[in-house]
Amino acid sequence: MKRIVHIIPTLDRSGAEKQLTLLAIGLPRAEFQLEVITLTRGGPLEADLRQAGISVTHIHKRGKLDPSAFWRLKKHLSATAPDLVQTWLFAANCYGRAAAWAAGVPVIVGGERCVDPWKQSHELFLDRVLARKSARIVVNSSGVSDFYRRKGIPAEKFVVIPNGVELASAPSRTRADVLAELQLPPHARLLGAVGRLWRQKRMDDLIWATDLLKVIRDDVHLLIIGDGPLRDQLEWFRRQVEIEDKVHFLGHRADIPDLLPHFDVCLLSSEYEGLPNVLMEAMAAGVPVVGSDIAGTRDLVINGETGYLVPVGDRAGFARAARRILDDPHLAQRLGAAGRVRMAEQFSVAQMIERFAQLYRELLS
Repeated sequence: MKRIVHIIPTLDRSGAEKQLTLLAIGLPRAEFQLEVITLTRGGPLEADLRQAGISVTHIHKRGKLDPSAFWRLKKHLSATAPDLVQTWLFAANCYGRAAAWAAGVPVIVGGERCVDPWKQSHELFLDRVLARKSARIVVNSSGVSDFYRRKGIPAEKFVVIPNGVELASAPSRTRADVLAELQLPPHARLLGAVGRLWRQKRMDDLIWATDLLKVIRDDVHLLIIGDGPLRDQLEWFRRQVEIEDKVHFLGHRADIPDLLPHFDVCLLSSEYEGLPNVLMEAMAAGVPVVGSDIAGTRDLVINGETGYLVPVGDRAGFARAARRILDDPHLAQRLGAAGRVRMAEQFSVAQMIERFAQLYRELLS
C-alpha cells in the first residue's frame, strides 16, 4: 500500500478543497493510504474526511512567511515518510513542495487550479524553481497549463485532470419553500451567482445586467451566494443602481445543493478561472448556464448547446443571454439537459478519481 499525503491551506468549502475531499475519499483504499495536511487550519470539509477514516493534520502556519511552520511540516513528512506528496494552491505548493523535497519524499506532485495573473515575478520564480522538484503538476484545464507554460514552466511537467462533479439529486426543499424563505414572490425567476466576492468574479457586471433585465421583466431576482472583501462595495453599488429589490446577498450558505437546482439561470462573470466548479454543479443539476468566454469555462460550455458564453465585461451580453433562456422554456430545458449529459459523460467524479489513481500508479511504479 502506497502512502499519499495531500497538502492544502485549509478545508473550506471552495473549489480545490472540494476536489481534494472527493479524491481522498474516493481513491482505492486497497492501494493508497491517505493523509491530508492543512497549512493553516481545518474547515467544514474536515468532518467529511475524518468520517471517511482519513487522517487530518494541521500545521498552524501564521502569516505569509512562517519558517517554524515549514520546519514542522518537514519534520512531520520525515517522520511519516510518504511515498508521494501532492500539493494544492499557491501557499501549499510553496511550503509543501519545498518541505517534501527537504524531507526526501521520492515523488512530489504540484497542483495549479486557476489562471493566476495576480502572481508577481518573485512568486512565478518560486513556481519555476519548485517545478524542477516536481514529477508532475496537475492542472484542471488546458487554460491553466497554457498560462504557466507562458510563464516558463516546461510543458512536459503538466497533466490535465478535469474536476469531477456528481449529478445532483432532487433537492430536499421545494421551489416554493426556497422562495418563501427568501421572501420572494411565487412567480420570481431566479438568476444565481456563487463565488467569493472579489475582483476576479466581477459580480458588479451581474448587478448591472440585472438592472438591464429589470426594464424588460419585473420578475427577475439575482441571488449572490458567497462572501468576501468586496461585499460592502458591491452592496454600495447595488444601492447606487437602485436595484436593492432585485439583487440579494445571501452570504455563505451550506445548503447550495438545495438552492442551486431552483436557479432558472446560473451566471459566472469571472475574468479568469481554472475550471469553475459552480458551472459544473449547475450543469450537473440541469440548470442552464451563462459564463464569461474565458479559458476553463470554454472547456465546459459549448456555446448554444450546453449554455452561453459572453465576452468578459459584456453586461448587456449577460442580460441578453439570460433573457433568452427566461423567455424560452424549451430552450432552457434543452440547455439544462445537454449540460447534465456533458457532466455525466466527461466530468464525473469517478473519472477524476481514476485519472489521479492512474497518475499515482505511473509515478510510483
